This record gives sequence, C-alpha cells and structure tokens, in this order.
Amino acid sequence: MSPAVAGAEAPSRRRLGWILALLAFAQCIYAIDYSIVFVALPEIRTGIGFSAQTLQWVVSAYAVAFGGFLLLGGRAADLFGRRRMFIFGLFLYAVSSLVGGLAGDPTTLIVARAVQGIGGAFLAPSTLSLVTTTFAEGPERNRALAIWGGAGGSGMILGSLLGGVLTGAFGWASIFFANVPLAGGAMLLAFAIIPKDADRTASGRKFDLPGALTATVGSTLLVFTLVQGPVSGWTSPTILITAAVAVAVLAAFVTIEGRGRDPLLPLRLFRNRNLSTGTVVTFIFMGTFGALPYFYTLYWQTVHGYSATKSGIAFLLPCVGVLIGNLSGGKLATRFGVRATLTGALLLGVAGTVAFALSVSRTGSYLELVPGVLILSLGQGTVFTAMYAAATTGVAEQEQGIASGVASTGQQVGAAVGLAVLVAVANSGHEGLTGEALRVATAEGVRSAMWATVVGIVLIVLVVMNFRRSPAAPAAEEPERQDGVTSTA
Repeated sequence: MSPAVAGAEAPSRRRLGWILALLAFAQCIYAIDYSIVFVALPEIRTGIGFSAQTLQWVVSAYAVAFGGFLLLGGRAADLFGRRRMFIFGLFLYAVSSLVGGLAGDPTTLIVARAVQGIGGAFLAPSTLSLVTTTFAEGPERNRALAIWGGAGGSGMILGSLLGGVLTGAFGWASIFFANVPLAGGAMLLAFAIIPKDADRTASGRKFDLPGALTATVGSTLLVFTLVQGPVSGWTSPTILITAAVAVAVLAAFVTIEGRGRDPLLPLRLFRNRNLSTGTVVTFIFMGTFGALPYFYTLYWQTVHGYSATKSGIAFLLPCVGVLIGNLSGGKLATRFGVRATLTGALLLGVAGTVAFALSVSRTGSYLELVPGVLILSLGQGTVFTAMYAAATTGVAEQEQGIASGVASTGQQVGAAVGLAVLVAVANSGHEGLTGEALRVATAEGVRSAMWATVVGIVLIVLVVMNFRRSPAAPAAEEPERQDGVTSTA
C-alpha cells in the first residue's frame, strides 16, 4: 500500500495514474519556466527596454526567489498540506505569468518573475513529496520518479524549444501567456484528482516562524550573492555585504533549528546519508548539466546566427535524449541500485560532454554535434531521475516535504553557482570583441565551459563512488539495499 493511503482506502490504479500524470505535468510547467526565457532574452531586451546590465534579472529574479523560499515551501507542505501548497504554487504561477505577459516595463517583469519563483518554491517540494508519499519506496516509487523526472528533465530542454517557437511566431509575451491556461488548468484538476489533505490540527506541530524567517532571508541573500557576484564583481561592496549578512543569518538559522522543539529543518535529517549525498549530487548536477540550455542557446544563436525559432527546433534532439534517459532511470535504479545507476549515467555524461566539446567550432555543422549531444542528454536524463530517488529514500512520510525542499534548494543554489562559474569561464577575454572575432571567441568559450563541466561531472562521480553507509544512521532511515544510494551493486 502506498504511504499516502496507509490506514485508508487506497486509490485505484487508474486514479494513481491520473495523480502521477498531473504531478508530472506540474513538474514540467515549472521546469519549462526555468529555461523558456533564455531564447527569448534578445526579444525581451528590445521589446521592453532592458539594458545589458539588467537583462540577466529576467532569469535571476526567478532563481533568487525560488532558491530563497524553498525550505519554507517544503515545510509548509508538511504542516499545511501538500495538496494545498501544490494548488497555491500553481495559482502564483498563473497570476504572475499573466502579469509578466502584460508587463510594459522592466520592473514589472522582474517582479512577476520573482513571484513565479516563489510559486515554484511552493510547487517543487509539494510535487516531489506528493510523488514520494503516494508511491511506496522501491520499484513503485522508482517508476513514478522516472515519469516525474522525465517531465522535469525534458521540461528544461522543452522550455528552450517552446521559447524559440513561441517567440518567433507570437513575440516574447507569448512565453508568459502560455503558462496561464497550463497552470490554471492544472490547479483546477488538482481539486478533482489529488485526495484531500489529512487533518493536521491534532498533530500538535507548530510552525517555526523564526526558522522560516532566517531560512528565507539567508537563502535569498545567498542566492542573490551568487547570481549578482559575476556582474558586480566578487569584491564589490554590495556582494561583500550581502555575503556577510547571508552567512550571519544562516548561522542564526542553524542555531535556531538546533534548539527548537519543532524546527523548520530538523538537523537530524542530514544523518540520512541518502538525503545528504543526494543533495550534494543535485547541487553539482545543476551546476554542470543544468547550465547546458544556456550554452546551447549561446552557441547556436551567437556563433552560428540561428533565429529564435531555429534555436528552438535545435533543442528537439537534447529533449528526446533527456526524455529517454529519464524514463530509463527508474528501471535501471530498481535493477542495479541507485549508486550504480548514478555512476554509469555520469560516466555516460562525461563521454557525451567530451564529444560535444570536441565538435564545437565556428564553422561546424549541427550534424557534427548530434553524437555528443545525444549521449550527453541520455546521461543527463538518467541522472535526474536517480538523484531524486536517492535523496528521498529512507525519509519519514511526515518529513518528505522538507526533505524535498532541501534537495530542491541544492538544485537551485547549484544552478546559480554553476552558471556563474561557467559563464565566467566562457566569457573570459571577450571584452571589446565584435563581429567575427566575437563569434570565434564565443565558440572557444563554449568549449572551455564544456571542459569545466567535465571536471564538475567527474567530481559528482567521486562523491557517489566514495559514499559509504553510515553505521550511526537510525534503523528507520535505512533504505532497502537494492534501491538506496548505499547499494553496493
């Protein structure tokens, strides 16, 4: 019987299928939102009057708000109900997308993107925890995570495809308007498909307001520092001050959580090596694989002069590769164990990234990229599914929301750090270049970023291979050997 229905009548297999379909659809919505704006950025800049310095905040406002509110969103799902937070996140998406599409000035669009990020911070952990509490740990959950991961991993690539096609056909505002019926429809379906949340008033658990405030402020300042650092300079007063305040506030958060009776983030969760290792893997994954849509777009549009529509079509290949990898990840994790699956998929990703780096050139054709991009995408998709299977194994049902928030925080912070580092690597020495010289330098920069990505992926492999089961871990947190990251398979 699935965890979510223990002690009650279990949903039929057909209803479980509908629940999973809706959760996968919601995962696809917020994954698309992460990457859909990349291809549309040039149109947004000219259409709404952004400067070169402020344009990045169309992306960064979303990332900062998403990363800053994730722990709050995860705990809110545990305390106030996963379905409620799922619906609330979709509501924020629908409203902010409408405002973003109607925006006539940069400030309005940036605020709308920030609200989208907050919506994602409530939607992401509630969606993942609904998957992990509805489907029993083991093969059933692995299959569900494969479908959920397929929607998320493919959504990141599909966002670039849709961004190019919609922008080329209808203009930049269409990428926001498209979200309104998608998020609104999913929100209405949730009332009919997802079972009502259990009554939690008798649990006696209280909301940790000091923890929520310090976690949200500290995380938001940290992500802001990581996003803005490459732009303002790591030694600028703004960055030094926000970094210092972020560290101080997060230190206060850890102190509060260590002393609280019902903390926002129980520190004992990190004794679960699956969660801690899965979060580290998620962090580095997003700092490497997660930056690929940006560099695909940069290479196709800046180096080879693709239009937004042609760039979107070029994303079909990685989208297919990621989808196949996602759907294979659950089966491989069940058969060989999560650690073996992660290791194999990461090595596949290394091979694909090397092939992609070697095929990058100013005069090369798209066909020369196909082997590397396809191999890389297969590895990327498989890792995406397996790393979340690892992170959620052995976590108690009542703490799946906050555990999902921890893993998702690793995802967002990793994306901010990785993109900042790789962009700095790719743009080194480009100052003052224009025309053909800029295109040649950009191709070399993309290649350098791919070699740096290889280093990051190898680091994930070392983290996974050197992982060992903690002898001090509580028995209740021990996963089944065949499914956990601790498997020696």
